[in-house]
Amino acid sequence: MKFHTRKWVKPEDLNPNKTLFGGKLLAWIDEEAALYSVVQLENSHVVTKFMSEINFMSASREGDIIEIGIEVVKFGRTSLILRCEVRNKMTHEKVISVENITMVNLDEEGKPKPHGKTQVEYVKDRLYK
Repeated sequence: MKFHTRKWVKPEDLNPNKTLFGGKLLAWIDEEAALYSVVQLENSHVVTKFMSEINFMSASREGDIIEIGIEVVKFGRTSLILRCEVRNKMTHEKVISVENITMVNLDEEGKPKPHGKTQVEYVKDRLYK
């Protein structure tokens, strides 16, 4: 799994327990999944359709640096299924895992649109074509 984004846990990200608010972390994961999908599918019209069970494994505290990792599980006809893991950058302790995030490729009218992709592509490889 490649870890693409790092976030610094700040006071405004905390819940009353003084740990990272789960809703904030899920928003970061959703944004990361969307950005990853936009790049892979080469289309800015992508939405989250489904997020499977979320497994919180450890807490993050103010000052922690976390990393968000995303990998492709499967390419569908109009969708992309991703897996996500978040870990503490310094200790590599898992914070959360999400086994299935389904992102759907849309046309300009908001309807599912086939994307024609079957494997992960890297931008650097597209540039040399």
